[in-house]
Amino acid sequence: MEGHLDADTPVTAIFEGRSIDRSAHYLACADGIVELKPASGAALAFRSAPYDPIKRLSPWSRSAAKRLFDCACVLLALPLVVPLMLAIAIAVRLTSTGPVLFFQKRMGRHGRTFTIVKFRTLAHVTDKEHHAVTTAGNQHFTPVGRYLRRLKLDELPQLLNVLFGDMSLVGPRPKIPDHAMFDLPCRPGITGAATIAFACEEAVLAHVPSDRLEAYYHTVVLPAKRQLDIEYLAQATFLSDLDLIVRSVLRRWDSSAMERLLGTQPMEEEETMQRSRASIELVGSARSPMPPNSDRPAQAEEAAAS
Repeated sequence: MEGHLDADTPVTAIFEGRSIDRSAHYLACADGIVELKPASGAALAFRSAPYDPIKRLSPWSRSAAKRLFDCACVLLALPLVVPLMLAIAIAVRLTSTGPVLFFQKRMGRHGRTFTIVKFRTLAHVTDKEHHAVTTAGNQHFTPVGRYLRRLKLDELPQLLNVLFGDMSLVGPRPKIPDHAMFDLPCRPGITGAATIAFACEEAVLAHVPSDRLEAYYHTVVLPAKRQLDIEYLAQATFLSDLDLIVRSVLRRWDSSAMERLLGTQPMEEEETMQRSRASIELVGSARSPMPPNSDRPAQAEEAAAS
């Protein structure tokens, strides 16, 4: 899947501000067919469909050797990681109110749910109205939360998920149920190919208008991550997992795959064009003659007076 988007896709409509035909059952998108179905309230749940099950899975992805490798790495790393985790826990506790850890249901192997553990990075709220899609600007981070998220240190408690058998060190990231696009044939991972590529995802999503964020995430971002996950599952080896672990520890992110799949440059150009068109329309409406009894916007009144 490339970053090019056809003119009549839902993604193009999202950025042009055009409404999507909600009566249609299926719409074409950059990664196949998007099925639209009613969700809670007036919202729509987007998911790419139909998706074939994973056809290619490397022997390493579901081998006992991979499980042994995961447990050995975690146990060997504990003497170094535990002091760091204690320091982070103290920092979270002292800089914000609420629990130190964050628990959430995620989709695991063969569609089974499990509870993922993270250090809390967002302000604690009781109404649970945090956005499901996180950007650099739509969440209330704790004083240390933004840095923990940026350095991926909030993921360290998931080493416990690895020891419990819910996760692996490397693999597709476990999704919340609403974002799951296929049943994983293996354990989800703390890091992976999509994690490396989408390390700066929140900064990119900050450019997407808030009223179109959910649709864009479901029709573009999730299919792009799925593409990377499929490629990983088909080609994973011991050496590839070791390489991804080293790159994650050293924070050697590579967003080239994300830019290729999402077409972030066209996204930014589209936003610039939209702002330019809006400015031209505003100036044009301010200079055009208005009927005597028409209701003219206050901003246009001021422009005309000047």
